[in-house]
Amino acid sequence: MKNVLTGLAVAASLMAGPAIAADKMLLKTPIAFSTALPGLGSPIPRVAEQLDLMSGGTLKMKVYEPGKLVPPFEILDAVSSGKINSGYTTAGYWAGKIPAAPLFSAVPFGPEAGEYMAWLYYGNGMSLYQEMYDQAGFNVKVIPCAIIAPETSGWFATEINSPDDLSGLKMRFFGLGGKVMQKLGVATSLLPGGEIFPALEKGAIDATEFSMPAIDARLGFHKLVKFNYFPGWHQQATVFELLINKDAWNDASEQHQAIIENACKASMADSFAEGEAIQHAALIDNVENNGVEIKQWNEDMLTTFRATWDEVAAEEAANDAFFAKVLGDMTEFREGYAVWKENAFLPRK
Repeated sequence: MKNVLTGLAVAASLMAGPAIAADKMLLKTPIAFSTALPGLGSPIPRVAEQLDLMSGGTLKMKVYEPGKLVPPFEILDAVSSGKINSGYTTAGYWAGKIPAAPLFSAVPFGPEAGEYMAWLYYGNGMSLYQEMYDQAGFNVKVIPCAIIAPETSGWFATEINSPDDLSGLKMRFFGLGGKVMQKLGVATSLLPGGEIFPALEKGAIDATEFSMPAIDARLGFHKLVKFNYFPGWHQQATVFELLINKDAWNDASEQHQAIIENACKASMADSFAEGEAIQHAALIDNVENNGVEIKQWNEDMLTTFRATWDEVAAEEAANDAFFAKVLGDMTEFREGYAVWKENAFLPRK
């Protein structure tokens, strides 16, 4: 009898072994932003930690710093093709492939973080986000996985007091805001974070925007250019995405799928809180220790930026039907949200 039980136990273990192994998942995740950048790259290692803890070790994520496995601007193609099974980046990087992509990253004069999340999770944002990648032929599952509040509007070597002061500048600029700046006579380029300081230092660019003050501080822009402008009209909030190869996603268990989605949803709150907590110290340090002048755009400049953005939005919508669809849906949601916002929140001074 003992031999029979032993034999059954061995047989059971052999049968169970492959099932357990098949339920394990490793996400190899190159990222577009250094984990040393708080609020920008720092959220994803925390997501990796939570995936491991919540799954009891059956779901792991190995994070690769920018360029270590896949260059930042190649992450989408690499995930779609199956070269890698996941990546952490922002949809704004795919504007050259998908015109509507920047709408899921940051919108000039667009929604702040709370409103953005409301549209994504309880409006049509998420269905449109996935539809965008499906329609464009990319084999990816998209999950928002971090969000930050307003960025600085830019770092300049000289004061900018009128639209004429922008004409002829060479500037690193992101997303749809870059198209606005181009219309105002700025020669824009989209450089990864690690390439911006050398470009400023060598004079390849005259000015730059990148992110929030605590993030920009890590890149040292204050050492080269001293005028830091606000508000960040071009990026009132910025969303970051976890892309997972759709075949790998479909092969994952429902438990692993739920863990990934909920870890990323938690990261949206965590990254927003982290970003909000650390900006004031960077601003104070810039003024008191780094010789930076904090500047506010005057009404003429903000009016110009807004009017130019309206032109860009109309042109982009006319040129791409899906851009028009997404922008129209977001605008409709925002018009409804405005009724709540205007009545519920304290007016700004």
